[in-house]
Parts: sequence; C-alpha cells; structure tokens
Amino acid sequence: MVFVIFVIITSSMSGCFGSDELFDESRGIPGGLALACLQDDKFEKMKIHFLFENGYDPVAMELVKTRLTQVCDKPDGVQIIANEVDFAEDNSWTADDVRDARWKHGDDAMGSSTLNWYLLFPKGTYDDESVLGVAVDASTVAVFKDSIDESVNFLGRPSADEIERAVTVHEVGHLLGLVNLVYQSPIDHEDPDHPGHSSNDDSVMYWAIESSSIGNIFSGSIPDDFDSDDKSDLEGMASGELKCSDQLWS
Repeated sequence: MVFVIFVIITSSMSGCFGSDELFDESRGIPGGLALACLQDDKFEKMKIHFLFENGYDPVAMELVKTRLTQVCDKPDGVQIIANEVDFAEDNSWTADDVRDARWKHGDDAMGSSTLNWYLLFPKGTYDDESVLGVAVDASTVAVFKDSIDESVNFLGRPSADEIERAVTVHEVGHLLGLVNLVYQSPIDHEDPDHPGHSSNDDSVMYWAIESSSIGNIFSGSIPDDFDSDDKSDLEGMASGELKCSDQLWS
C-alpha cells in the first residue's frame, strides 16, 4: 500500500498508506504514536474511537481492543468509543478526505493523559478501489466495507466479516509502526516487494490482507493477530531496545 511523508511510494505499495501531499506535522505519520501506545510514561489510558456511517457498524471493535490490550501498556485500560457519523462525503475517498473527516469529527490524539486513535468506516471506496484499508496519519485509519464486500470470493471463504476483522487489525498494526515504519527490525520479516508489510502469510501484517485480491489468496481462515516476529518488534520498541524515529511523543 502507500506510505506517507518519508517513505518512497512505489506502485507495489499503493493503498495502505495515504499518499497525498504532506500534512500538518503535528498529526504525524503511521507509527508516529507507537511508543505513546506501547509505553505508559504519559498516556495511562487509551480510547479507540470508531466512527461509522449508518449501516457500516464495525465488526472488529472488541478484537481491536483485545489486540491493543495485549501489546500496549495502559494501566487504566483501553476503552471503545463508538459513534455513528454522517461523513457527508462522496463515494470516492482520498487520504486527505480521510484525514479531514477524522479531524472534523474527532479531537486531538494527545489532548490529555488519554491517547486517542480513530478508526473510520465510511460508505464508498478509496480512490484506488483495490484498497480495503488505509492508515493516513499517526492516529487515523479508514476501513472500506464496500470494497471488503466486493473482495469476497465465490466460496465466501473467508467471509466479509473475517476480512474486515483482519483488515482493521492490520491497519492498527501500522499505527503501531509495523512493519519497519519507524524502526528497523533485527528480524528479516519484511516483504521486500511490499515494504511495511510482513512476508509471513500467518501474520495479520501480511501484505495481501488489505488488498482486494485477498479472496483469491486466502480460501479459508485468515490471520487476525500479529505473529511472533511482529510481537518481538513491538516488545523491542516498548523496551527501548529498538530505537524509534518520527515519534510525536516519547
């Protein structure tokens, strides 16, 4: 998919990372609030805001909470905030559209002792219709359920709900900095043809998970969890063993 700001954009990466022009530096890049989540130095609580249009209710809210609770140090917990929103956008979204909608309907990511991340579920598709999800800044992702529905193969395996769960966790993984977005892993598990993604098809960070070709690649179960290499990277980042760049707060 497509990286933001400092990452070279190639056709093989288009989609997962918003590729529009540079945006307000204070909003950061995907992975820019990784340490704010993984550590408890300032933010002891986290809120995951799910913003969705009528009929686009997310199916992965509890799963995302579970995955973040497993890897992030938040003594006061991780809380789900769910709000139905009329985004009043047309049916084709750009990375700028996603950012604008998030910051129109949401508050600062670091406005208090609580860390806030925003997951948008709008109607319509990304301007690259092969994209199922996109991370556009340090606290914002969007998941495109219309495209997910279209990506289901004729067998219905995996189902749209299963794909949505995997795509949602995948995009949250990018907010955590996976894979090698704001650090360099000592483990060779980044796909050389799809930078920012895992080469392991048992990882939720596998490159194909956010692509419309997913139904052709997976004919059964689909991973919705980080693999041991991903978790090792997250542990190294949290401990300080792996140095992180481009952090809005650390």
